[in-house]
Order: sequence, then structure tokens, then C-alpha cells
Amino acid sequence: MMLNYRERIITLWTAFLLGTLFHTQLGLMPLFHGLSVAESQHASQLSDISVILWLMLGFFTLPILAIIATSFTEAKRYRVSHFALTVFYSVMNLLHLVADLLVQPILWYQITLMVILLLIGLLLNLVSFQWMKLQPKSNKPQPRLTSPHT
Repeated sequence: MMLNYRERIITLWTAFLLGTLFHTQLGLMPLFHGLSVAESQHASQLSDISVILWLMLGFFTLPILAIIATSFTEAKRYRVSHFALTVFYSVMNLLHLVADLLVQPILWYQITLMVILLLIGLLLNLVSFQWMKLQPKSNKPQPRLTSPHT
């Protein structure tokens, strides 16, 4: 059975993105029930948080680009940079998990989701590492074996 690392990676990135979107939605759910949400800083206009919005856009866009690139290339250079990207995201998830543990009150449903996302990220690291180490398929024809006795 041939392992298809690319399919696994795309599936894991997709699960990670869905979980990240749900993390954001879960944080906003109290608004739909007339409750307030945790605020990190007070802003009076959109430009006050534009850096945060651009960072969030980048955080969501990189996995989307990784999904697309993974479906179109198996180049060694890409596989190495992709593995580095997955490690970066795992570190960011761990930092985010720690930050969520410092918010009072601790929202255990968010912590649970962040642990799940961290586990998905670690699995993505593993599969990405295995894909990175995989020897590329050779398109060269195999040399013919000949015997001096024929």
C-alpha cells in the first residue's frame, strides 16, 4: 500500500483550518446570547486593530496556500519549507494555548479545542516530516541489466 502524504497533509490542513475557524466562532458565540466576549484591548475604530486583522489574514492564508501548493508540487525544496511552516504553526498553537490558559475565566471548551488543534498540528508535523524525507520518484528509465554471458 502506497502512502499518499499529500492527501494526508491536505486533509490535516483542512481540519486545522476548520478548527481554527470554529475557535474564532466559539469565542463570538456569547454575543448571540446577549453576553459579552473577552476583550484584549479597547478599540474605537477599525484602524486601531488593522495590524491584528492583517496578522489573522496571514495566519489563515498560509495554510490555504500550503494546501494548494501541496496539491501541485512534490519538490524537495517545497517539502522542506512546508515542514518548517508546520513547525511554526505548532509553536504558534502552543503559545496560543498557553495564552488562553491565562485568560480569566478559563474557558475550558476553548482549551479543549486548542488541545485538539495542537494534536492535529503535531500529526501534521509528523506526516510533513515523513513526506519531506521521502525520496522523490525518479522519472528516468531504469538501466537495463545485461549479462556478459548472453
